[in-house]
Amino acid sequence: MQPAHKELQTPEARFDHYVELLTETLGHADRAEPLRAYATGLMLPGARKSVEPMAARIDPRNVRRKHQSMHHFVADAPWSDERVLVRVREFALPALRAQGPIEAWLLDDTGIPKKGTHSVGVARQYCGQLGKTENCQVAVSLSIANEFASLPIAYQLYLPEEWAEDRERCSKAGVPEEVTFRTKPQIALAQLRTALAAGVPKGVVAADAGYGNGAEFRDELREMGLRYAVGVLSTTRVWAEGRRPLPPQEWSGHGRPPTRLRRDPEHQPVTAKELALENKARCRWVSWREGTQGKLRGRFLALRVRSAHRDYQRREARDEEWLVVEWPESEPEPTKYFLSTLPKHTSLRQLIRKVKLRWRSERDYEELKQELGLTHYEGRGWRGFHHHATLTIAAYAFLVAER
Repeated sequence: MQPAHKELQTPEARFDHYVELLTETLGHADRAEPLRAYATGLMLPGARKSVEPMAARIDPRNVRRKHQSMHHFVADAPWSDERVLVRVREFALPALRAQGPIEAWLLDDTGIPKKGTHSVGVARQYCGQLGKTENCQVAVSLSIANEFASLPIAYQLYLPEEWAEDRERCSKAGVPEEVTFRTKPQIALAQLRTALAAGVPKGVVAADAGYGNGAEFRDELREMGLRYAVGVLSTTRVWAEGRRPLPPQEWSGHGRPPTRLRRDPEHQPVTAKELALENKARCRWVSWREGTQGKLRGRFLALRVRSAHRDYQRREARDEEWLVVEWPESEPEPTKYFLSTLPKHTSLRQLIRKVKLRWRSERDYEELKQELGLTHYEGRGWRGFHHHATLTIAAYAFLVAER
């Protein structure tokens, strides 16, 4: 697929070929024209990338007809977002891997500010774009990344519990009946399982503390055979290197033999913050990549620990992993904490590169929102929300491959 595409001489010819590849997943050949129009509209310059202004830019003499065609295609046509995103991934993956192996799977969520109460999934919740709790929609995504580029390969709206429990409200917004309430980490884990089943080249899972702070989430990643480098809170409890929970009590000879690990008043885990403060002298300066104004450098600490979350309910202690701490020289205490299952021999610089790879997804969203109009969709329904996002990601994938 990709070599034939790259042999085409002009961007216009490659775009035509790309549209043909995507059309094969849409179910009807007559969807090729609105697909081409919508993707073109997203990539053309313009302040708004909602349907009407895009139609006016693409076909100024037939705005009404073009608007109707594009609106039906994105809001109503029953094509599969999943099938299109698989084709998008298959198209872009060779271009990414030509620049280097896939290094990370990036989990993130993005907030889309909204007014009113009728847009699907809208609620008062934390919005990263605004940096505060506000009326917005939130979508969870999984991206594949290396040092060259990254690309979202899964994208799903988070449906707050108040929405999921109101089936009449869901029905009006076109939410499929099989969609029930799931937390953001649960959505993310499902996206990871789908990527594994599809044979997507593995990378280290990187996520912020909204995902990584859950011990159950990290345990699931281990079960899936995925390494991770995820944010946690300063209050996360760990065992310092060389320490672990006490073994089960000796059997008294009566009843069932004890099997669970123990703690006692003198044998307790510590918080990540407490351990970092005890080891401040071991902090080191590390540069991890070139920024727009030179090398990015920071002060970090890496320690071997075991996660202690409810290990008194377990039969075996968790394996050792890295606790990575970022501690700016100007701050009285660390500002960020991460846990990572990268190998014990991993250098500090490599650890920092992995925990910092999430900047790629942040840059994705910056371009998807500001240049391609990810947040500009004005419809209220489930299908239109996901169709618009899928087409925005498809346009972005073409630009990534062209670079």
